[in-house]
Amino acid sequence: MDKITEAIGQYSILNETFIKAKISAILSDKLADNRNKKVYETILSCIDLTSLNSTDTEEEIANMTDKVNIFEDSYPELPNVAAICVYPSMVNVVHEILTAGVEIATVTGGFPHSQTFIEVKIAETSLAVMDGATEIDIVFPIGKLLEGKNEEIIEELQEIKTACRDAKLKIILESGALKIEDIQRSAILSMESGADFIKTSTGKQQPAATTLATFVMCQMILEYYQKSGRKVGFKAAGGISTTEEALQYYCIVESVLGSEWLNKDLLRFGASKLANNILCDIIGETISCF
Repeated sequence: MDKITEAIGQYSILNETFIKAKISAILSDKLADNRNKKVYETILSCIDLTSLNSTDTEEEIANMTDKVNIFEDSYPELPNVAAICVYPSMVNVVHEILTAGVEIATVTGGFPHSQTFIEVKIAETSLAVMDGATEIDIVFPIGKLLEGKNEEIIEELQEIKTACRDAKLKIILESGALKIEDIQRSAILSMESGADFIKTSTGKQQPAATTLATFVMCQMILEYYQKSGRKVGFKAAGGISTTEEALQYYCIVESVLGSEWLNKDLLRFGASKLANNILCDIIGETISCF
């Protein structure tokens, strides 16, 4: 047995019945208590404000960045979002305009399918970092996972991690395309390769984020932390637009990983609509800020 297979074998084996029962219990126990402004503010502070459309223009991305810049003046009592996430070609636009203290995230490596040359993935990542990206979101090579090419996967992910330099690496599992055991394996391989975050989905495929995948990923993060002592973050992304939806993911993270993960350093929500909606629930009136 090779070292990678042996390492994977040290983790729990989860099944759908067990997971669904745990999720039901968590939401029953946590959801009502967490419907409060303090939790909503925490979620707001963990949002990667995202625009990943084929129709994105420099003007639109500049406007989005300006809205983040002025947020602190408009709502000085509230935390700003954690990051602005855009395509690589728009990183420089954000970098030149951004004055708020938030991260600049981008998607590289053949997003959203990861089906391109490793040289392209490394080059795109390096160029994005040179343009000012401080966080890199890439898609896990699912085809290689399904072929059992664990060593190739780790080699690829480690090379991209190196290309990130000081930027954080978030690895998107595209969990909606995977069985439970494959979500587990991709999470483990990602973390073993140096991922700073593991992320549910690209938002370009359905199903996107799910509570089931979230529980599995958080459980793997917990077990990895118990084995290695290194904390890996979790990012829920894809179809999360309401406060109530975000709250479900928050409750699972809180229950599985604990309060230490309830901050922007270890928890993120990738969203375009969520920031406005949760801000409305905090303020108590309908507004359009972002």
